[in-house]
Amino acid sequence: MVVDVAKWLNDNQGVVSLLIFLSTILLAWVTGLFSASRRRPRLKIALLEGPTLCSTFPTGEKHEGFEAHQTGIALYLKISNVGSAPTSIDNIQLGYRWHVRPFSIVWLRYRVFWFWLRNPAITIEDFQVAIGENIKFYPSLFQRSSISGKSVNTYLQIRQSVNSVVYFEQSESWAGFFPTPKNGRTKMRVAVLDAFGKSHKKTLYVPVVSLEEAKKYNPSFGRSLPTARDNNRRPAETQVTPQSV
Repeated sequence: MVVDVAKWLNDNQGVVSLLIFLSTILLAWVTGLFSASRRRPRLKIALLEGPTLCSTFPTGEKHEGFEAHQTGIALYLKISNVGSAPTSIDNIQLGYRWHVRPFSIVWLRYRVFWFWLRNPAITIEDFQVAIGENIKFYPSLFQRSSISGKSVNTYLQIRQSVNSVVYFEQSESWAGFFPTPKNGRTKMRVAVLDAFGKSHKKTLYVPVVSLEEAKKYNPSFGRSLPTARDNNRRPAETQVTPQSV
């Protein structure tokens, strides 16, 4: 049988060479496909010392007999690409659990599961801290600095990282519709969305502070949504109609 196989190979060298060639191409294609599938970004998220805080404060309004309040959250993050492919940071979302009583639909949706803020808020001023006679300004991830005019590069090569503040505001609410505090902190879930649509998540424990403490890092803390709302109202309130002329 061995002799027959050897004779067949010798008589069909062209066919054998073609089969070897095709097998080599197939193996290279499979190897390349497997290698490409493993080249993916992986974003590592860490909290840094600085403006990382959560503050819920009264607005002076009332809703259904409850004192109204608003919540602002600042996260000073280090985001590192520890994967095997470059990517950009497209968006950051923030989840937390409301401080509502059991047992209700709201409790099930936002205390058992998570309430999510799907987009960061625009900061009116840069986050900052006084160090002696100097002031340190923190970069914001998705907007230019109002001081330097510079913006943060959100495109991360392999083993590259970025340090920036991400700021969120929950619009005016009431009752227990705010992050649940426990021992001076609140549990949150941050999700960083990359250019490939993948969500990189990490659970964080964020200090809960007063509005006065939060304003030490940003004098306009908690004013982004109210300012935007007032600006949207102003044209309608000052519009001159033909009947009023």
